[in-house]
Amino acid sequence: MTANVDINSRPDPDEVFVNIAEYVSDYKVQSAEAYNTARNCLIDTLGCGFLALRFPECAKHLGPIVPGTTVPFGSRVPGTQFELDPVKAAWDIGCVIRWLDFNDTWLAAEWGHPSDNLGGILAVSDHLSRRAMAAGDKSLVVRDVLEAMIKAHEIQGCLALENSFNRVGLDHVLLVRVASAAVVTKLLGGDVGQIVDVLSQAFVDGSSLRTYRHAPNAGSRKSWAAGDATSRAVQLAMIVMRGEMGYPSALSAPTWGFYDVSFEGKKFEFQRQYDSYVMENILFKISFPAEFHAQTAVEAAVALHSEVVQRIDEIEKIVLTTHESAIRIISKTGPLNNPADRDHCLQYMAAIGLLKGDLKADDYENSVAMDPRIDQLRDLMLVEEDERFSREYLEPDKRSIANGIQVFFKDGSSTEKKIVEYPIGHRRRREEGIPMLETKFLQNLEVRFPKKKAEEIYELCLDQSKLEDMPVSVFMDLLVI
Repeated sequence: MTANVDINSRPDPDEVFVNIAEYVSDYKVQSAEAYNTARNCLIDTLGCGFLALRFPECAKHLGPIVPGTTVPFGSRVPGTQFELDPVKAAWDIGCVIRWLDFNDTWLAAEWGHPSDNLGGILAVSDHLSRRAMAAGDKSLVVRDVLEAMIKAHEIQGCLALENSFNRVGLDHVLLVRVASAAVVTKLLGGDVGQIVDVLSQAFVDGSSLRTYRHAPNAGSRKSWAAGDATSRAVQLAMIVMRGEMGYPSALSAPTWGFYDVSFEGKKFEFQRQYDSYVMENILFKISFPAEFHAQTAVEAAVALHSEVVQRIDEIEKIVLTTHESAIRIISKTGPLNNPADRDHCLQYMAAIGLLKGDLKADDYENSVAMDPRIDQLRDLMLVEEDERFSREYLEPDKRSIANGIQVFFKDGSSTEKKIVEYPIGHRRRREEGIPMLETKFLQNLEVRFPKKKAEEIYELCLDQSKLEDMPVSVFMDLLVI
């Protein structure tokens, strides 16, 4: 009797949605390490945004869609004078903090940058705080921002642990939209049901293709894609908070759900329950503005710089030993057409390290890329996989991101094989890395602010309790230039 018809019985929400919604709504973050790491993540992410504002190709994206638009209780865009509606402010903040690919990273079956969620979190928190203070109500404080960051990191990171979106051609910014939508809805006052609804909306949107991250199409969209995702999350959250319905089986519906349409019919798998694991284990990009799979390669190249730089014409070959993920996404030959192409090329980044003993954001620009020695070195590079590197990249107790470099000369001599297992931004190197992260933050502040103002912001941001207690709008006002 049911042939040729659909049974229109509305299902219960997908368990994935319910688990995330209950975590966001009910879980109390108790980990002091998570809050401290979130503060470091906040300042590092903001600092990367201040540095990005030096680049016209980034700055051109910022500001109201319609010039001259004013927004009551608008959200500030740090490092600028813009005060925008929260949807566009999330876009702008997300754009600047990702532009240089120089902030935190999460690597697993899927990779990504959970700090991308800060665009939506900051924009909405600032807007809500300004509105509350104008009404004489209690403002959100920076600790609320840190809690939202911890939860957004956890959602994005746990979804990424066992589920590879890149293997089906989808970009990881989908996870930014999902995580931002959940925590922003909570900030707006949403309950478990509304968070379930907004998660369904986020998955119904589908996902961007990874086309703009890979040869032969790598381009600057990868620098604003996360801003677009966190902004869309804010828009969806506001729609749901106005009473818009959700789609309970948006993942699992046969034929029409995300699993069947976009994930080859597979269901998501999970390694652990949600708590504060991801924030505690997040990877910081401290030394180099390089795609994270190349961080240790650049560190190894820099270590060999003094031994190699005077013998460039004597090199016979350079062997780069790496892990499978690096080979899959950043190992490429041929012309590199723009800065976004170069900062996703393992060989280019290693060549710069060997030649200059460092790697900075400006090294991706055309003026540096014209140096013929870079392509000379790239042409001499052989990329090999070390199965141990690939295996330990995924092991929960290690999560290494290992690379090795050895340079062979025409006279039969060679350098040592320099292997770096863990980048300086890894949890295993926190004691070494955090002082460098703080120095990086101050340097980035001084790019955008007068010295006295930069030092004032810096001192505040190193004081955990004082920063946590500050109203969000007061904090954001400090970041106006």
